[in-house]
Amino acid sequence: MLTTPSIKASLLKLESTETMSFYKKFRLPGNTGNKFIKVFIIPFLAFLIFLGLWSASASRIETSLGKVPGPTQVWQQTVSLFNEHIAERKKENEFYLRQDKRNAKKLEKNPDAEIKIRPYTGSPTFIDQILTSLYTVMTGFIIASLIAIPIGIISGLSHTIHSALNPLIQIFKPVSPLAWLPIVTMIVSAMYVSSDPMFSKSFLTSAITVTLCCMWPTIINTSLGVSTIDNDLINVSRVLRLSWATRIYKIILPSSVPMIFAGLRLSLGIGWMVLIAAEMLAQNPGLGKFVWDEFQNGSSNSLARIMVAVFAIGLTGLLLDRVMLLLQRKVSWDRNAVIR
Repeated sequence: MLTTPSIKASLLKLESTETMSFYKKFRLPGNTGNKFIKVFIIPFLAFLIFLGLWSASASRIETSLGKVPGPTQVWQQTVSLFNEHIAERKKENEFYLRQDKRNAKKLEKNPDAEIKIRPYTGSPTFIDQILTSLYTVMTGFIIASLIAIPIGIISGLSHTIHSALNPLIQIFKPVSPLAWLPIVTMIVSAMYVSSDPMFSKSFLTSAITVTLCCMWPTIINTSLGVSTIDNDLINVSRVLRLSWATRIYKIILPSSVPMIFAGLRLSLGIGWMVLIAAEMLAQNPGLGKFVWDEFQNGSSNSLARIMVAVFAIGLTGLLLDRVMLLLQRKVSWDRNAVIR
């Protein structure tokens, strides 16, 4: 028969067991709690501190357009720009609906009537300019990659070619886009002459400038990755008598993927940074032109809108870098590679 102390001890033991099982059931596995704090909580707190410092210091700085806008004013302009985009899309839809109705009436009267479909010529919105900049930078980046990766592979495989190309790379690598832009503009204007051009000259000028400025990190990193491949892998390919193309595809490229993507990430970051300056001067209808137009506009909201563009540029650059990291993980032989 259980005495009172033994009953209390049994109840305490049962309660402790149930508590531990509940804790084990709902606790975060391993170091997930610490990772959550490091990945989400700490950056969130740092961002709040940044917003507080920005809000406190912005009101104390006077410019020719008034006080520097704080987070609230910038957010208001973000909402305003988005609403302007929605309104512009609505106007575009109404324009095409009116045109369709007008053409339908013509066809009712005369089935053989000639129908004209006029494109909508409204001004591009902030969202449209972001998409234009993305299209431009990806065009220049893809062209640069198609040129840089083969050159890097050849340079990494041959010391002679590397010695020949390295001085040229070191000379052209630090050249500013502001130096390339006048040259590219004159060449495009002289060579791209067409009554019905597929691309605008401003787009080609910006894309080619991005290509010329962002190809060098990919060449350097690809060459370094190829030249540091383990000699045992090269010897195995020789023993197996693999063809040159098979050796490149099966051994050299998989072994060089980390260094190649390191160069591609650097190139894409440089290309995105270069694009803004190129669009300002070439007047390509992207984010760079938006910043320049707002600066020239000089309204009370211009500074806040420019700051919206700054955040959009930074967040888009971060997104592009994350996409490159995910792509690296997809094509890399090491599926367990840590994404940073």
